[in-house]
Amino acid sequence: MKQMVKIIRKVDIEKQYEYILRLELDYELASLYAAMKDSNKAEMEKSKKRLKEIQGELEGLHAYA
Repeated sequence: MKQMVKIIRKVDIEKQYEYILRLELDYELASLYAAMKDSNKAEMEKSKKRLKEIQGELEGLHAYA
C-alpha cells in the first residue's frame, strides 16, 4: 500500500513539474518574440538557450509523445 502511495505521489509531482515547465516554455517563447521584435540578440540567445533546456527536461519526462 505504501508503494502505491509513493507511486501516485511521484506521478502527481511529475505532472505538476510538467505543467510548470510548459508555463515556463510559454513565457520564454513570449520573451523570445519580444527580443526578436526589439532585435536584441543577447536576449534572443538567452531565450533560445533556456528553451533548449526546457525541451530537454520535457523530453526527460516523456512529455512529447
